[in-house]
Amino acid sequence: MAMALQESGEMYLEAIYVLSQKSDAVRGIDVGEYLGYSKPSVSRALGILRDQDYVRKDPDGFLKLTPAGEAVAKRIYERHTVLTKLFIDIGVSEKTASEDACRIEHYISDETFDAVKAAIKKPT
Repeated sequence: MAMALQESGEMYLEAIYVLSQKSDAVRGIDVGEYLGYSKPSVSRALGILRDQDYVRKDPDGFLKLTPAGEAVAKRIYERHTVLTKLFIDIGVSEKTASEDACRIEHYISDETFDAVKAAIKKPT
């Protein structure tokens, strides 16, 4: 799988995860609005994620993350929230902190992220 597809796939999974925290009734159109993507792009991406068994549709047509999809989504969302908070804590504006975290969350290694989490938890 190409890196760009992987990153966008992670973005979709994270979006479904975030939206599903607010409502059980998450549809493709909701994901598109959340991410600012067109309906054809969303349909294509969701089809790929379904084929890879990260997402399924329930009998009512709502999107549900599979256990594999939820694991990826939670990992990305944790990275996003931890990095955003870190950047805000060191003086970055909330908007920039969130945007930068969104870019970094897909590329940071587990080793580096774990070290960041450990460093944040250390008493100063």
